[in-house]
Amino acid sequence: MPVITKNELEEILEELEQHKGRHTELISVYISAGYDVNAVQRQLEAEKSTAKNIKSTATRKNVTDALDKIVRYLKSLKKTPESGLAIFCGNISKTEGQSNLQLWNIEPPFPVKIRLYRCDKEFVLEPLREMLEVSEVFGLLVMDRKEATIGLLEGKRIEVLQKMTSGVPSKIRAGGQSSQRFHRITEGLTKEFYKRIAESMKEIFFTMPKLKGILVGGPIPTKDEFLDDEYLMTQLREKVIGRIDIGGSDESGLKELVEKSRDILASQEIVYEKKLMERLFESLGESPDMSTLKEPATRKALDYGAVEILFLSRDIDKKLSKELKQLAENTGARVEIISTDTEEGKQFFNLSGVGAILRYKI
Repeated sequence: MPVITKNELEEILEELEQHKGRHTELISVYISAGYDVNAVQRQLEAEKSTAKNIKSTATRKNVTDALDKIVRYLKSLKKTPESGLAIFCGNISKTEGQSNLQLWNIEPPFPVKIRLYRCDKEFVLEPLREMLEVSEVFGLLVMDRKEATIGLLEGKRIEVLQKMTSGVPSKIRAGGQSSQRFHRITEGLTKEFYKRIAESMKEIFFTMPKLKGILVGGPIPTKDEFLDDEYLMTQLREKVIGRIDIGGSDESGLKELVEKSRDILASQEIVYEKKLMERLFESLGESPDMSTLKEPATRKALDYGAVEILFLSRDIDKKLSKELKQLAENTGARVEIISTDTEEGKQFFNLSGVGAILRYKI
């Protein structure tokens, strides 16, 4: 089972949102990446016993049949897929008394972080919807001289990746130590700590393809010492998009860092969209035979397999958008969805909201 793309996920979610159960009979199962699929299978076998207590005969049958279908599917797997798994199953027939039992199994584009079993009137889709917001990730570092926490921001979710402590003693000196000697010891330990932080950040972030930027938070002298004294390798230092004054250096510090960086993060998305639109408009002006605008010309280029990047406004007709995305994916073209939050995005929508940059002339 291949990992699906974000565009494919969006289409599946649109389909799943349409289905409503008459009673609490639609089942959602999330299996986190790395979790034992056999343990989930055993849990669902146990849920079948609980389902026998459902009073309504129709609901009991629908829930039991759905559980049976999921368990049979899980038995066919040797292990949980690398990104984890989301399974949805239930009777989606619109006619009472008729059965149309369907199962969807999704290996999403980002790792599943939660484990969940729920039987409800609708499928639980929020964890997958959050993945649609993740087009890139941001590295996070909060630090002072005592400790540091390295994290990751994916969409709205903050993940702690590593916690570190320095071993720098408090300002109260051990008896008999001169203040100069004590200062030398603490400075040496602090420098070593900064080096360890930099090394960990290199290991975590250097080969991360979706890393869009890094935010660093901490007290004024500490974070500035760390960044200005060039402990961090040049490639990562160039990715630092914000230095934020905060007090915390633990998990709560990561949350404070993200909260205080909202404007920076919002502007990053806007800057990215502006650059995409500038590239398209420049190409239309300077190399009109290497770009298209409006649906007919863009569709023709997609049919020829000539599209490198397909641009679609978020506000165009959903059916048309879905159709063009499918054509793009069939030929390996990159798809960029453009909002109308910027002047360029509004202008693009007003010019049809469909365009492309080409691989070759047609």
